[in-house]
Amino acid sequence: MENEVELIKGCRAGEDFARKQLYTLYGEQMLAVCYRYTGDMDAAHDVLHDGFIKIFTRFSFRGESSLRTWITRVMVTQSLDYLRRQKRMSEVVVPDEHLPDIPDLSEAGDTGEIPEEKLMEFVAELPDGCRTVFNLYVFENKSHKEISELLRIKEHSSTSQLHRARFLLAKKIKEYVSYEESK
Repeated sequence: MENEVELIKGCRAGEDFARKQLYTLYGEQMLAVCYRYTGDMDAAHDVLHDGFIKIFTRFSFRGESSLRTWITRVMVTQSLDYLRRQKRMSEVVVPDEHLPDIPDLSEAGDTGEIPEEKLMEFVAELPDGCRTVFNLYVFENKSHKEISELLRIKEHSSTSQLHRARFLLAKKIKEYVSYEESK
C-alpha cells in the first residue's frame, strides 16, 4: 500500500492484503497496549486478536483522529471489556486516611536509568483496578470523572486506585534502583 489512505480504502473494501498490512503496521504496538491493561501476555494476545477481528469485520474509521489513535481506542475498549468479563475490575475504595504516603524517590538516586521494559513490567504487575486506572489516567489522558464513567465506578475510587498505583510503582522503582546501586 502506498499510503494510509489506500490502506484505509483497502480495509473498508475487505481486502486481505490491506488487513495484513494494517496488522503488520500496528500489531506489535497494540499488543503492548493490550498487555498494559491485562498484565498477562496470553490475555493480551487474545484481546489483540478480538480487537483486530472487530476492526476487520466493521471498519468504522471516520478519520476524526489518526488511524493509530482509532486502533488504540478499539484495543483499550477491548481490554476493558475483557477485564469486565473476567470480573477483574473490582472497585476498591480506600479511605483517604488509609492511603499510604508515596515513597520519596529522590532518596533512591537517578530513576531516569530504568529501562522502559522494566517500567512496563512494573505497571503490568499492578493489581487489575490500579493498573486500569493508571493506564487510563497516564496513557490515555482521561480525567477521574471520565474514568469513573468508563469503568462504572465512583470518582473517588478512581483517585484511590491511581494513588495506590503510584505508591506501588514508586515502591518497586525505589527497590529496583536500590538493588541496581548495590551491584
